[in-house]
Amino acid sequence: MACLLETPIRMSVLSEVTASSRHYVDRLFDPDPQKVLQGVIDMKNAVIGNNKQKANLIVLGAVPRLLYLLQQETSSTELKTECAVVLGSLAMGTENNVKSLLDCHIIPALLQGLLSLDLKFIEACLRCLRTIFTSPVTPEELLYTDATVIPHLMALLSKSRYTQEYICQIFSHCCKGPDHQTILFNHGAVQNIAHLLTSVSYKVRMQALKCFSVLAFENPQVSMTLVNVLVDGELLPQIFVKMLQRDKPIEMQLTSAKCLTYMCRAGAIRTDDNCIVLKTLPCLVRMCSKERLLEERVEGAETLAYLIEPDVELQRIASITDHLIAMLADYFKYPSSVSAITDIKRLDHDLKHAHELRQAAFKLYASLGANDEDIRKKIIETENMMDRIVTGLSESSVKVRLAAVRCLHSLSRSVQQLRTSFQDHAVWKPLMKNMAFQAEQKIKADILRSLSTEQLFRLLSDSDLNVLMKTLGLLRNLLSTRPHIDKIMSTHGKQIMQAVTLILEGEHNIEVKEQTLCILANIADGTTAKELIMTNDDILQKIKYYMGHSHVKLQLAAMFCISNLIWNEEEGPRRRCSSIWRDGSIRGTREHPTSLVKEVQELASFDSFYLHTSPWTAGSCFAKAIW
Repeated sequence: MACLLETPIRMSVLSEVTASSRHYVDRLFDPDPQKVLQGVIDMKNAVIGNNKQKANLIVLGAVPRLLYLLQQETSSTELKTECAVVLGSLAMGTENNVKSLLDCHIIPALLQGLLSLDLKFIEACLRCLRTIFTSPVTPEELLYTDATVIPHLMALLSKSRYTQEYICQIFSHCCKGPDHQTILFNHGAVQNIAHLLTSVSYKVRMQALKCFSVLAFENPQVSMTLVNVLVDGELLPQIFVKMLQRDKPIEMQLTSAKCLTYMCRAGAIRTDDNCIVLKTLPCLVRMCSKERLLEERVEGAETLAYLIEPDVELQRIASITDHLIAMLADYFKYPSSVSAITDIKRLDHDLKHAHELRQAAFKLYASLGANDEDIRKKIIETENMMDRIVTGLSESSVKVRLAAVRCLHSLSRSVQQLRTSFQDHAVWKPLMKNMAFQAEQKIKADILRSLSTEQLFRLLSDSDLNVLMKTLGLLRNLLSTRPHIDKIMSTHGKQIMQAVTLILEGEHNIEVKEQTLCILANIADGTTAKELIMTNDDILQKIKYYMGHSHVKLQLAAMFCISNLIWNEEEGPRRRCSSIWRDGSIRGTREHPTSLVKEVQELASFDSFYLHTSPWTAGSCFAKAIW
């Protein structure tokens, strides 16, 4: 059955399928094997660089026939090889071509071809697989479906420089996340690929280098292993340092810098190591200069932002290297009206991708200004910086908007700048993304209505820790000010209490559970809302449990909950107090009153960040309740 393009075939397209195209397909069915071989060779020559011809042949059903010939035992090795070459050429066309090939199950057929004993045929299959797997429409999981594939590819690495190049390229494109890293690592990727870094072939060295960059990314196990690998008597970090020297191709410099950056972020190389401070960081700063191509400037800035993000000393060094802060300002002026680009195609490409420069600049500014007040001041004083942030927050590209928010968040850590520069620009308007904090009831209602409670509670079950913490922070801000708490809990109390229960019962870290207990404490501060806690024995038991937790943050957060429940200026504190304490199940209370007094003393001096309730008054309430 013929494989069709995903898009509907219009009559105008069909009319362009020439007799010549049909002739190529018809020859694939000739009973004479030699004529079939010649037909495949002629087809190969016809499709090179001709996307229209490729689409025609796919529509006419060439792919199933080529795959049939490739898998037939009676086909000669030469015919199988030529079929693989034609299929690889078809895959180099449009994304729709690749989708059509995938629909015809080309990957299993090519993987089967790798079991051949003929090296030329193996190389042709690998070249075609490389083309397909590097396409954005190909699911990388297809490489891992059969557990025998990866070890077989590892074994093929030693066959030729072409197998090395293609297999490394397949690995680097199909390694997406820790699961894939683990599979490749466990099958000996590090040992099998390391010696390729000294290959006589530049393409092999580059593909091996790219493999190591994806293997090491956010992976301590791989990174710690790489640090101690020897290749011809040299440690891998030393080889990477040699590869990022100025006399090496830019692509090699950048990829080597990425390898060292990822190993550093994974904890395998110290941030004050000379290979980071004196080699990697300066190399990445060089990549940000206006002499570099757009892709190089983007990759250099984003990698540098990742390198320095957690380390204030690296941020300070980077900020004074080659006038980096001023250099990044050029990212917003590209391409200029007097651009040096004479290649029209290149200029058109850069115009379409200039937003990537702005995104990279915002990311790097965010990392530079993460901790140091002087650096923030320099960034803010950069030409039109605040206006650029405002513009970035309304760009059509989501990635640019996110990067601009990230930059704004970093710079807004400066209290001095918030009171000066930020007030002088329209940048204060986007800061209303924090509008739930101490907001009016109407604004909170608008937030809930716009976000929708369904989405809010969906976010509370998100697996991403950052998303969960931000959502808890939002909920906590919404549940502040007594009338607001009562109003929100009267309409959404059931869902909120369910979400709180699930989080406290789940496998979450200390910070998540602390934030959740603080939300409970805010609910307990409501006039009517606190009854949702008092009538929920499950929640009360959890609060009691966390009162006796080994971690002081959770103890204190739980104590705030109790404090607000037994507040002695309200109606019914004695009833609530007796209800809470009646079973004496809180550890360290009646049995060990002195230990609780100590906790209360800690509570009284604890930062009132947790709650707008006075910690000292909360302490006195505890004392009254206990004694």
